[in-house]
Amino acid sequence: MSVDLLVKKIKEKGNPSVAGLDPKIDYVPEYIRKKAYAEYGQNLKGACAAIWEFNKGLIDALYDIVPAVKPQSAFYEMYGLCGETVLHKTIQYAKEKGLYVILDVKRNDIGSTAEAYSKAYLGKTAVDGVEEEAFGVDCVTVNPYLGTDGVMPFVNDCKTYDKAIFALVKTSNPSSGELQDLIAGSAHIYEKVAECVNKWNADTIGESGYGAVGAVVGATYPEQAAALRKIMKQSYFLVPGYGAQGGGAKDVVPCFNCDGLGAIVNSSRGIMCAYKKGGWKEEQFAEAARAEAIRMRDELTSVIK
Repeated sequence: MSVDLLVKKIKEKGNPSVAGLDPKIDYVPEYIRKKAYAEYGQNLKGACAAIWEFNKGLIDALYDIVPAVKPQSAFYEMYGLCGETVLHKTIQYAKEKGLYVILDVKRNDIGSTAEAYSKAYLGKTAVDGVEEEAFGVDCVTVNPYLGTDGVMPFVNDCKTYDKAIFALVKTSNPSSGELQDLIAGSAHIYEKVAECVNKWNADTIGESGYGAVGAVVGATYPEQAAALRKIMKQSYFLVPGYGAQGGGAKDVVPCFNCDGLGAIVNSSRGIMCAYKKGGWKEEQFAEAARAEAIRMRDELTSVIK
């Protein structure tokens, strides 16, 4: 299963972290922006050229340190068609460098629309009998709050095409509790969703002991993470909220199992914008990102038993 590949890469690099690639144009060093604007103009095309150079530099600096990258689709979609092109180029380049690619899209719908989303990201698109991958990623994030019929197309394609998903269970944002913490019967909504994840995951367990249906569980809510870890023993956790959102290394510990596995922790701005702190020069953005990825790896592994 795809999750076995993720676990393998985490073990090989001794690093349970993923670098988020969410590149706003103001995250890109000024010298790269100026160069792109001089060639293409200060417009969407120029912004995309700058973002691509930035992404490529980050991947070159990180591919031997982190096991995975997580592009967030929205940060490419807002630049239109050329942004989508940069997203595809980023995915392809990361895969060429041996990285596991989690595409953060949080998609869902019902019926044929859910099937179409799943085919786009996890499966293959049929063109008069010829099938081809549209995105070619290893994994996507999914919103499970439409229920089972909105998730099963993704689960089925995970089985067919050896892919994986992370379902939103307890998110890291401050207002997540408005709905996710409500009591439904004898449990919180997020616990009910976790029970669904267990059901969807049950017959996808791979050699690693983990299944294709993982869970997004925020580092900003460690007590809830501990409760969810007990419920979803065979689901991998994708953990946002570390670093810029306020979660620390000790906060992510409850997301891991006693084997030291079970979770991969995301850092986006902390890695991408590392050059803006600590006296780095703009031209050292990639070197700074690498240093921060190593620091994060060492901090995480120091607290995970």
